[in-house]
Amino acid sequence: MKLEGNVLKKIQHIINKIMPQRINLAHKRKLVFNFANGEAEGDANNRDLLGNKGAGLLAMSKMGLPVPPGFTITTQVCNYFYANTRSYPIDLKNQVNKSLTKLEKSMHLKFGDINNPLLVSVRSGAKASMPGMMDTILNIGLNDQTLQGLIKKSKDQRFGYDSYRRLISMYADVVLQVPMELFEDALSEVKKDLNIDLDTDLSADDLKNLVKTYKEIIIKRGKQFPEDPIEQLWGAIGAVFNSWSNPRAKAYRQLNAIPEDWGTAIIIQAMVFGNKGADCATGVAFTRNPSTGENGIFGEYLQNAQGEDVVAGVRTPLPLNSASDHIVSERSSALDLTFPHIYEKLCDISRKLESFFHAAQDIEFTIESGKLFILQTRNAKITAQAAIKIAVDMVSEGLITKENALLRINSSHIEHLLHPSLDPKVKKNIIAKGLPASPGAVSGQVVFNSKRASELFKIDGRKLILVRSETSAEDIQGMIVSEGILTCKGGLTSHAAVVARGMGKTCIAGCTTIHIYEEDNSFKIGNLIIKEGDYITLDGTTGEVILGQVKTCPPTMSDDFKKIMQWVDNIRRLRVRTNADTAKDAKVGKQFGCDGIGLCRTEHMFFDSRRIDAIREMILADDNIERQKALDKILPMQKEDFIEIYREMLDLPVTIRLLDPPLHEFIPQNDTELAVLAQRIGANFEIIKRKADKLTETNPMLGHRGCRLGISYPEIYKTQVRAIIEAACELNNNEGLNIKPEIMIPLIGDYNELKYIVNYCHEEINQVLKSYKRTLDYEIGTMIEVPRAALTADDIAEYAMFFSFGTNDLTQTTLGISRDDSGSFLPTYLNEKIYTADPFVTLDINGVGELMKIALKKGKDTRSNLKCGICGEHGGDPESVIFCHKIGLDYVSCSPYRVPIAKLAAAHAVLQDKK
Repeated sequence: MKLEGNVLKKIQHIINKIMPQRINLAHKRKLVFNFANGEAEGDANNRDLLGNKGAGLLAMSKMGLPVPPGFTITTQVCNYFYANTRSYPIDLKNQVNKSLTKLEKSMHLKFGDINNPLLVSVRSGAKASMPGMMDTILNIGLNDQTLQGLIKKSKDQRFGYDSYRRLISMYADVVLQVPMELFEDALSEVKKDLNIDLDTDLSADDLKNLVKTYKEIIIKRGKQFPEDPIEQLWGAIGAVFNSWSNPRAKAYRQLNAIPEDWGTAIIIQAMVFGNKGADCATGVAFTRNPSTGENGIFGEYLQNAQGEDVVAGVRTPLPLNSASDHIVSERSSALDLTFPHIYEKLCDISRKLESFFHAAQDIEFTIESGKLFILQTRNAKITAQAAIKIAVDMVSEGLITKENALLRINSSHIEHLLHPSLDPKVKKNIIAKGLPASPGAVSGQVVFNSKRASELFKIDGRKLILVRSETSAEDIQGMIVSEGILTCKGGLTSHAAVVARGMGKTCIAGCTTIHIYEEDNSFKIGNLIIKEGDYITLDGTTGEVILGQVKTCPPTMSDDFKKIMQWVDNIRRLRVRTNADTAKDAKVGKQFGCDGIGLCRTEHMFFDSRRIDAIREMILADDNIERQKALDKILPMQKEDFIEIYREMLDLPVTIRLLDPPLHEFIPQNDTELAVLAQRIGANFEIIKRKADKLTETNPMLGHRGCRLGISYPEIYKTQVRAIIEAACELNNNEGLNIKPEIMIPLIGDYNELKYIVNYCHEEINQVLKSYKRTLDYEIGTMIEVPRAALTADDIAEYAMFFSFGTNDLTQTTLGISRDDSGSFLPTYLNEKIYTADPFVTLDINGVGELMKIALKKGKDTRSNLKCGICGEHGGDPESVIFCHKIGLDYVSCSPYRVPIAKLAAAHAVLQDKK
């Protein structure tokens, strides 16, 4: 859209008037909040301002926990940064300087001092946890002069150079944009020349040479590592703010629906060192097992390391607990045995934090010279199984209420809970075993880098397993499109494990027996070579890597899940039915606790190869007599289907929709198949070809389908109605059931259509009841799936006892939706792309939703006891379910496996009303 010049000038004038006021306000605000020695500024509940990490540090400081002091730059500065060409409020530098002075006093050190240097870390801290997506820099403040002060004070030259080479590589990567791979390659080359495997085997002289090499790498790229600590600090601050908009952070936010305008805070914190020797360590602890939810401290650590070593998966860490199920060669190296007093203190702190936050926590810690420090705490990224178990356990422990427990469970938890497991009857060729980092069972083709994974997925949506030495934040796109992730390095708290759990992806980490050769796109286990495109299967519950594809089994629901669903049922108002066309589907829906069937599509019963010829004979019949002969074959088939479905559902309601799709969908689409059909049913090929061509629809959406079939060929609907009623009568008579059929007429646009069909349906039903010598409660209703039906719902309700909104078709007829060649959704009456997401995922409440509200009001004005539901795919979408609750629908209907999701959303809707 183009704006005239004078309009643009007016807009610019308004912006010019507003912007100075906004900048001045920013100057007056407190932009930096301090925490140190049991004291902290700000409100721990204000995560919008302080971010998740900053709020956690504030709370822990006030609790008196051993937190290294520091200060938080608020999210407001980040938003200002992006709104003002990546500049800072004028007062920020002054506030940072004052906080840095306070930090120096707390630590009895001085930033940039050559004898007593203070080193700091610069970390991001968004309101929502985004593990590994944004940048971190450690050891800020080191240069050639302060390095000597650090060495002199610590009396450890190796520690000094180890810290310095870490700063140089991280700063160069994050701030100077020199690829980290160059430094990793240099490090690998040194270790290869020295014939060593671990960084900890490098001597002080080796690390000193690495520092020189790293600086030369930077110079060759036309950059300079800054010797000025203040320049380092502000370079790091700018880089962390910039990382809010990097591609991986954007992708993660999009995946997790995190708003762009939340921004990130920045935490500047005094360094404590886990890399000073054997009495030092760094690690990650969960207050409960993030995979299973089992109560008790769980996690990993590395001796003589810094925090990034653990989360990046560079070294496979050791367990905190010697009773852990980790696959490690020496359990004697577990934290509870190596540092027993630290382990006990960590357990005590984890209990305090969980009691304070009322949620399972993910804690980063460092041990410096035998002293424990807590670097951060946040709500843990956990699997669906763990979320369910922890919610139930915390209710029984009195930490949270049932209502709070339900609000912590979301639709993605339920979806992930429905992951299949491997069929125990199938023989498995297990080729390796790693750490079971995130459960589920998936098969896919091997791919070795994220870019390639994205390319392959875009081609045909193939199922992929991303295999990496270890993943980093740069792999986020590849992880998104892959079914599962396999790494040969890293542990249960590595980047791959944490992010996979958050995504609900199956992951096996630390599979040390595989050797990856990226240049050959292969990995090797013993003599076995697996190449790109080969199939493997991951069992994220056991950690097993299996050759080839393995058949899976449907999930089974735990007792904890059943308890959650009981709480849901006690709270929700909205009923949740299932869409089911067979007794098998009905059984699945019932296992998940559905309240009946909201949509049984009778046309799906005819696609069976044993039945489709009968429906084809009916469609291609020359006259009513021939058509009735074919229908007489169809009647017992339909009746048997309905008997099986009714028998499965017992006293639960079942809504059966009469034949809906255009008839050409049942006819073969090519001459060869038509010729075979002609021979099979004894018909002339040329004749049935002409009839098939005549049936072809140019616009199936609005063509000869739905109720229009029932008007053109009443005998079709009469046969179906007879089958429905006879099935109910026979079950009621012979098995003592109390079936109350609900018959739904599709695609009504005018009340006269419904009036005509309802009248002959009543006549047919009365004939059946007379032959069975009994009465029967039944209802005839309609689908509201075209705009006209919604707008004339008061007239239609004269003849309909219930409405069911068919929102798939209603969305298409309201928006005129079609797809373009690229797969994007377009309104058929516009040329420009205005939809970036599938409109069938969440209900369009401004268009379709308004039509639903109109139909609901008009329908109930005519028939006050009108029952109203929804049976489109939106019935399984949580946001759409909440909308249906708000406008007063009686039920939603969705596919069987989405029933628990819809039920949870219905409970959430009630809890939101209470708020």
